[in-house]
Amino acid sequence: MRNEMAIARSITVLAVLGVIAALYFAKAVFLPLALAILLTFLLAPAVRLLRSWGLPKPPAVVLVVAFAFTVILGIGALVGQQVTKLAQNLPVYQYNIEEKLRSAREFAGGGMLERISNFLGDLNQEVGKKNDNPTQAAVPQPNEELNKLIPVEVHQPGATPMQVAQRVLQPLIDSLTTAGLVVIFVIFFLSQRQDLRDRLIRLAGSHDLQRTTDAINDGVERLSRYFLAQTALNVLFGLIVGIALTFIGVPNPVLFGILAMVLRFVPYIGAFIAAIFPIALAVAVDPGWSMALMTTALFLVVEPLIGQVIEPLVYGHSTGLTPVAIIIAATFWTWLWGPIGLLLSTPLTVCLGVLGRHIPWLRFLDVMIGDEPPLSPAQSFYQRALAADIDEAVDQAVEILPRRSLSYVYDKVVMEALKLAQIDFHRGLLDPKHVEQINEAVHELIADTIDYEDVTPRQPSEKTTTSVEEHEESPLLPDLPVLRDLPPELGAQPVLCVVGRGPFDDAVARMLIQLLEKHGLGGCVETNAAVSASNIVRLNSAGVMVVCLSYLDLDSSPAHLRHSIRRIRRQIAGATLVAGLWGHAGDENREQLQTTAAADYYVLSLREALSLCIDAVSGHLPKLPATRNAEAATTAA
Repeated sequence: MRNEMAIARSITVLAVLGVIAALYFAKAVFLPLALAILLTFLLAPAVRLLRSWGLPKPPAVVLVVAFAFTVILGIGALVGQQVTKLAQNLPVYQYNIEEKLRSAREFAGGGMLERISNFLGDLNQEVGKKNDNPTQAAVPQPNEELNKLIPVEVHQPGATPMQVAQRVLQPLIDSLTTAGLVVIFVIFFLSQRQDLRDRLIRLAGSHDLQRTTDAINDGVERLSRYFLAQTALNVLFGLIVGIALTFIGVPNPVLFGILAMVLRFVPYIGAFIAAIFPIALAVAVDPGWSMALMTTALFLVVEPLIGQVIEPLVYGHSTGLTPVAIIIAATFWTWLWGPIGLLLSTPLTVCLGVLGRHIPWLRFLDVMIGDEPPLSPAQSFYQRALAADIDEAVDQAVEILPRRSLSYVYDKVVMEALKLAQIDFHRGLLDPKHVEQINEAVHELIADTIDYEDVTPRQPSEKTTTSVEEHEESPLLPDLPVLRDLPPELGAQPVLCVVGRGPFDDAVARMLIQLLEKHGLGGCVETNAAVSASNIVRLNSAGVMVVCLSYLDLDSSPAHLRHSIRRIRRQIAGATLVAGLWGHAGDENREQLQTTAAADYYVLSLREALSLCIDAVSGHLPKLPATRNAEAATTAA
């Protein structure tokens, strides 16, 4: 089995390396293809709009593609014109640059760096001086003429007209070839969109149409929403920058507006790279510093405003990628395809994330780059406790409380984590040190949540992505009542929790006791030794109305539960007995326990146990006879 797994992993690694090599060496084909796919997502809504007006598909596709590439070529021509004008005006700004450099040198003059620079210059002159001693100069050197070196110069032949033409025209030919391929691909994709979708479904698996259709719809919707919204926001950013630079007085504002629009497709740093050029030009143009400061303030205000305020309102950062994945993807695609790869890095990585989300054998991509938490809340809590990072485990669980009740956190996070720990304990993977760490994490959580009430927040805080974020939102359950003004004859602790023999039974009982106190009920915890045949008579049963037995696992002690219930019934005859079968083993043994253990109720969660205790103490829960134990157990299940 291990050999087969190793072979499968080796084949996967080789396949990934082969794909990367193909993308690198076949750049001339794949780069236009990627550009065409993304432009297809951008232009498809316009084609659908024209078709809804009654225009046939071929004219609609031709009109949309012609308009799009006319706009692109127009922008390119405008950029070329602006660059030429800027190059012509650069000598005019030379005087201001020299004056500011001179001012900077004068400002730094007399300082330590200036003195060190002068010292090193003087020292270099002393070392380089020729020896002026006439005695040594007059000593004749033998064979001086023979030893004199003859300088040799190598001159390359001048370039031929054909070579000059090739150097000038080759980049232009490559660009025109790429543009022509992009146009052909876009027209083909827009014209045959339905046929390509059907072929992709057949290739991905026509036997599972539902999954394949969901994957395609998710990819199309996610990419279209992201690319359209991002393009619109970048155009808005470029317009604001161009208009603002016009009022500030920076030359060639159209050029820098277009540059800002294009570079903002680069994640995180694109807008700030675009800011370097107008700031540098403002320094050169203005004799003072006010223009440069205003240009800097423009980018420092506009970019955060669009990135942090407008973008979440438009599409909510719904790329489905983590920030680290976006940065790594930008680095990878830049290495692979150069500057064009940098601009396409985020859309291409979104495509990979969609594939990983819906194709099982590509699931590792979703784990690596997707924004979904890699571990469930319970797995995260258990892992932090195993790593002895108890504070982080507690903090991650507490982060859910602004959205959920305390009983929800205990049942859905801590209890599930303890079930995972119980499984590893049975497999012999947990030593006493790890058991102690897990119990310590639970006790620390109980201590840190002492100020939280067991209620669902009426206005839950805005959901944020954390490592303990719920994978699936459970429905909100109504809050349980808080008992007040209880009759004095009940006693201070009407609920008694008896723990089983498992390593984590006491931790679950402590959580239940805390929840009972949040709802106005007192309780205490007794170890399993307290209900032994020799100690049961010393059990403090004054005022006890409910006895809850805590068993996370019953595989090794079902007989112990039955004997404990019999002894408790003899010692506390009027109490309601609740068997808390917190682990999965409770489901397997429930039918047998219903007929042999003779408990009044069987519960599988702390919320169920809490609800039964509240009803029993408040008088809303009737005491069931032994013949109805099975019906009660079925109701609790």
